[in-house]
Amino acid sequence: MDLSLWEAVAVFVAGLGAGTINTIVGSGTLITFPVLLAVGLPPVTANVSNSLGLVPGSISGAIGYRRELRGQGRRVLRLATAALIGGLTGAVLLLALPSRTFDTVVPALIAVALVLVVAQPRLAAAVRARRARNGTAAHRDGGLALFAGLLLASVYGGYFGAAQGIIYLSLMGVLLSDDLQRVNALKNVLTALVNGVAAIFFLFVADFDWTAVALIAIGSALGGQLGATIGRRLPPTALRAVIVAVGLVAIVQLLLK
Repeated sequence: MDLSLWEAVAVFVAGLGAGTINTIVGSGTLITFPVLLAVGLPPVTANVSNSLGLVPGSISGAIGYRRELRGQGRRVLRLATAALIGGLTGAVLLLALPSRTFDTVVPALIAVALVLVVAQPRLAAAVRARRARNGTAAHRDGGLALFAGLLLASVYGGYFGAAQGIIYLSLMGVLLSDDLQRVNALKNVLTALVNGVAAIFFLFVADFDWTAVALIAIGSALGGQLGATIGRRLPPTALRAVIVAVGLVAIVQLLLK
């Protein structure tokens, strides 16, 4: 597809914004996907092109958070399995199911995730207190509950992905005894894996627009570094506030589309 100069600029800027917001919170797809539709791409082609283009941004954001990833190698390897299986499953479902299958479920899912993000400090404290009473230790990698939750969230991520980062943060924030910034770093790695495995699948079976992919890829890669710079400086309370604000915007946009 041939884009005009201003259309190309719009797609690039959308990629930049998506890469930035994805690294800090998530929901970057809600920036890029509408822009791709506006410049004339069919919905499935726009979704596939978006997934492929955002991979460099996810990788860039993970690199930007590399300091917070130290000591999480075992955790990454364990949860990467859920991300890869779920992402591939979601990519297959995108081509097999009607495009509006998840529309009624996703806003409610994001709302629940936001409640968990806000309540995370109290929930985590309650979980720690219960473990102390029972004399049990926290599972270092979140246990089966986190693996199963991330598997399902990754299916959604491979299918569409809007606000998948918020869902990841809510699950890991409650089930992992760790700093929110380290959890965010892990979220960026898992997002990169989901987008990456979905993109590889799409390369062989779906149509995409190389121009749009390239513009989003360059923009999102730059945005990943910008997002890491901003996100790493936010204290936990401010980061939660950003997550909630972005999540509410995502819910409104999904309900109105």
